Amino acid sequence: MLEQARKREELLEAIEEYIREKRYAQLRDLLLPMAPADIASVCADLGEEVPLMFRLLPKELAAEVFVELDSDEQEMLIQSFSNTELKEVLDELYLDDTVDIVEEMPANVVKRILRHSDPEMRKSINEILKYPEDSTGSIMTTEFVDLKQSMTVEAAFKRIRRTGPDKETINVCYVIDEQRHLIGLLSIRTLLLADEDDIIGDIMETNIISVHTLDDQETTARALSKYDFLALPVVDTENRLVGIVTVDDAMDVLQEEVTEDIELMAAILPSDKPYLKTGVLETWKARTPWLMILMLSATFTGIILTRFENSLSACAILTAFIPMLSGTGGNSGTQASTAVIRALSLGEVRFSDLLRVLWKEFRVSLCCGICLAAANFVKMMIVDRWLMHNPEVTPLVALVVCATLVGTVLCAKLVGCSLPILAEKVGFDPAVMASPFISTIVDSISLLIYFRFATLLLGI
Repeated sequence: MLEQARKREELLEAIEEYIREKRYAQLRDLLLPMAPADIASVCADLGEEVPLMFRLLPKELAAEVFVELDSDEQEMLIQSFSNTELKEVLDELYLDDTVDIVEEMPANVVKRILRHSDPEMRKSINEILKYPEDSTGSIMTTEFVDLKQSMTVEAAFKRIRRTGPDKETINVCYVIDEQRHLIGLLSIRTLLLADEDDIIGDIMETNIISVHTLDDQETTARALSKYDFLALPVVDTENRLVGIVTVDDAMDVLQEEVTEDIELMAAILPSDKPYLKTGVLETWKARTPWLMILMLSATFTGIILTRFENSLSACAILTAFIPMLSGTGGNSGTQASTAVIRALSLGEVRFSDLLRVLWKEFRVSLCCGICLAAANFVKMMIVDRWLMHNPEVTPLVALVVCATLVGTVLCAKLVGCSLPILAEKVGFDPAVMASPFISTIVDSISLLIYFRFATLLLGI
């Protein structure tokens, strides 16, 4: 990491020096061997110098870099472009990348983009924008190679050479009939190994895995990951081929979904902006609602403490172990919920598996609880009673704490594993039922268990 940071600083210094001294030819030579994503990363630190550096790049590389930039940097570049420069960039972009940019830009920029797009591109953009935001149709591209089953391999290659340069991928070609129904597919490898006079219908793969335009985009992304495909065909309700989803778009979807889950698990409303580019007010709005809900729900803990105030005054030493019990319960619930939320997102667990999950976590929680209780009993007897000379820590008090520990871990893990599954069943994001929410519930449960054992064993 340190070596990468050092190289990045040296690269930025070299770029800034070339710009300052107007050594543009050397700057161009420095940028050409770099990957588009690396150039875009450098642009984030250059500010107002980005348009100048961008104009030094060849058109194709400039378009690839443009796609990798954040929306704010893209907007700045579009504002600085002449009409000719904007059209040149748009002509080099693939359709799905153009749609992504249009969705991120303000209305005035969108109007300018559409005004300088050719009619066919404009029509395709509008068609994709009609699909729901999280649907497969919203992330697909219509730039793919289609073939007819009556073609020979030689004719197929001629079509690929003629139309391929404008397509996002030619690794897989799709076979359609006269009504554009998807009837087969074949890879370039299959075509290369076939004879020139072979018929496409005889060598194509007919066992096709496809997705529908209205399928959830996360489901489609996971299907690409599951089958290790580079692209998936997208069909409409009549099985007509309307587009494809490529692996790069699927990776973007998965990254967005994971980020959203992490934010929800931390009780933060999801944001589509990078951390450093999210304003203070936006961050405040994202965090405050959940904090407010959790704060108000935590008042139940105070009510329970007030209810058992006399018990605490009769055996004050019990108060010292409340933070440990609450913390352990919260940690136990978080472990279970995190594992289950991840399993749900990967499709490893469904609502029908609820009883199996509960049975597994019940056994795990007993093992964990007994182990923690035994260690805690030894600690209380040796450290609290003997080393710290605290006579109030009696074996009976230790038994109350340790019994509560077992009960708290048991309840916490059962709550932690069941709430995400139930949340998904009723239509909520399982990530909502994560650490903060579960900790609040478990705090109240652990106190109820604690005072119940204290009443039974200590008679207070």
